[in-house]
Amino acid sequence: MPGDVLDIDAVPASAFALADELTPGGGRWHSHTRHQLLYAARGVLQLEVEGGEWMLPSARAAWLRAGVRHRVDVSIPASLRTVYFAVDAVPAEVARLGECRVFATSDLCRALILYSMRWGPDRDPADGRANRFFAVLGDCCVEWVEAIRPFRLPRGRSPELATAMTYARHRLDAAHVEGAAQAAGISARTLGRRFRSETGMTWRRWLRTARILRAMELLAEGATVTETALSVGFDSPAAFSHAFSEMVGEPPSTFARQIRQAA
Repeated sequence: MPGDVLDIDAVPASAFALADELTPGGGRWHSHTRHQLLYAARGVLQLEVEGGEWMLPSARAAWLRAGVRHRVDVSIPASLRTVYFAVDAVPAEVARLGECRVFATSDLCRALILYSMRWGPDRDPADGRANRFFAVLGDCCVEWVEAIRPFRLPRGRSPELATAMTYARHRLDAAHVEGAAQAAGISARTLGRRFRSETGMTWRRWLRTARILRAMELLAEGATVTETALSVGFDSPAAFSHAFSEMVGEPPSTFARQIRQAA
């Protein structure tokens, strides 16, 4: 990961870009004093913070607020493009948009992020052209971050809910509330209350989100739509396609095609 070989916070420039090719595995937990704009140019990134997980499929990006502990995991090779901003280098509105936001990238967004890669951590801090460019990019982030998609899977605070979630994620093709409750050692009714109070989601919605996020990974790994639908617990490809489109904003076939094109 970039943070493993470079002291991000020691770079003198107020904003700079970094390109990194990731191999399967998990990154370490860390944080920066800078805001980050993370872009999945290829593959699927799993961005984790202490309050939840976000999926960054290809052609998606995330805004990560300064000071938030996080890590990035990948199950297949992926290309990460990151822009780092000093807190005072972006509009104040961006800092108030939450600790992490994931959004679909437009053609303009992708072009600007890729163009920024010419200015790495060793760039001249007094380079006027670079400073003006990053100022514009920071302004654009306000608009981009507002158009978010719900790629977040919240975590439970209690050990019981964490156990129930682990049960479900390991059995997405057949998970049910009674089995999750039994694994956690509580009643199904108590489990339902815990999900609503600790995650703001019902059990049903959480499980559906977990299934779609896992589906993104499977599609990125080359599984067919039908194989993916059955693997994550949908009765038919049609039901899966409807649920996937509702959450992601495009059919799974389109999503998979974009992954292949990016690769």
